[in-house]
Amino acid sequence: MTQGTAIFHTVVAGVIAAITGFASSFALVIAGFTAVGATDSQAASGLFALCIATGVTCIVLPIMLRMPVSFAWSTPGAALLVSAAATTQQFGAATGAFLVCGALIVVAGLWPAFGRLITSIPKPLASAMLAGILFPICLAPVTASVQQPAIAVPMVIVWLLLARLAPRWAVPAAMGVAVVGIAIIAGPSVLDAPTVTPALQFVPPVFDPAVIVSLGLPLFVVTMAGQNVPGFAVMSTFGYEAPPRPVLVSSGVAGMGSALFGGHAINLAAITAAIMAGPESNPDPAKRWVATVSAGVSYLVLGVAAGLAAAIVQASPPIIITAVAGLALLGALVAAVTSALERADARIAAIGTFLVTASGIAVAGIGSAFWGLLVGGVLLLWLRPRRVRADT
Repeated sequence: MTQGTAIFHTVVAGVIAAITGFASSFALVIAGFTAVGATDSQAASGLFALCIATGVTCIVLPIMLRMPVSFAWSTPGAALLVSAAATTQQFGAATGAFLVCGALIVVAGLWPAFGRLITSIPKPLASAMLAGILFPICLAPVTASVQQPAIAVPMVIVWLLLARLAPRWAVPAAMGVAVVGIAIIAGPSVLDAPTVTPALQFVPPVFDPAVIVSLGLPLFVVTMAGQNVPGFAVMSTFGYEAPPRPVLVSSGVAGMGSALFGGHAINLAAITAAIMAGPESNPDPAKRWVATVSAGVSYLVLGVAAGLAAAIVQASPPIIITAVAGLALLGALVAAVTSALERADARIAAIGTFLVTASGIAVAGIGSAFWGLLVGGVLLLWLRPRRVRADT
């Protein structure tokens, strides 16, 4: 392979990673924003802001560090928003929580002890909380196949075929089937939606303590435990030691910037990172950073489609969008459940966390993710084996 051919493959790897990341989760992001009170234009603005923030970080950090550090929006965080519909219907309060999440990520980068504290939350509980967030969404393909079979059944069949033959394209292809079905139902009126032309819309943040506790803190935990920690692990797998401080500070600042326009959180990429940091990107590890720059440029281009993406989502039956998200998150659910039940001594606590989180309850205005962690922590402490003191 010549050097020019290798660089071409590297650039293409970045483009594929960006398209895969965007197509597999943009519907979930829009659905999440809508669930916590965003208008159509605010949801489109939030997706546009995330594309810009992701694109800029994917360009700047790799050039500075000369390694393929790549970023994405928090997919588990978007799932959390969908499950947090009972928490708030005031999008300004949600953006206040997004800002707090971004600030906490910055603090975790500047203060390593704080970052270690967050990542030291017992893995079974953090994984069980994530599984509880994902579970209702992953049920949607089943529900949609009954409620909207004309769209959902072909979508699931395409996903099943490609999950075996070309796994990377399974979710984007399923989304393509859904878009075709939605276009047939909605007709050309989708293109007349006011959100088709992308525009950033400032969302004045409101700092509601209950929303910060029930949305901002769980968003921070799932972004750190569910995205940043695996992201660092992926980088390490391919021989890169990504420096935590610039990575976390940059993603936190980018997340705070996007939050002012409706975006929720930016973090290290994990799944798409493997496309860019692996040997398929470039045989020379020193040149794979070009792929992440290519991905960053692609995200900026894809941001132009944020308005159209939002219009398609808004024209769709809600269960179809959730079903696409459920297909995209099945792998994450399997990983979360497996990790939650790995330790035999923590399984009851993990199941307690899972059940409370999946219930979707809101107590005192605070959502189920917080209560799930709290209940799991209490169960873990109460049920831990008692130490028998040796006789003296």
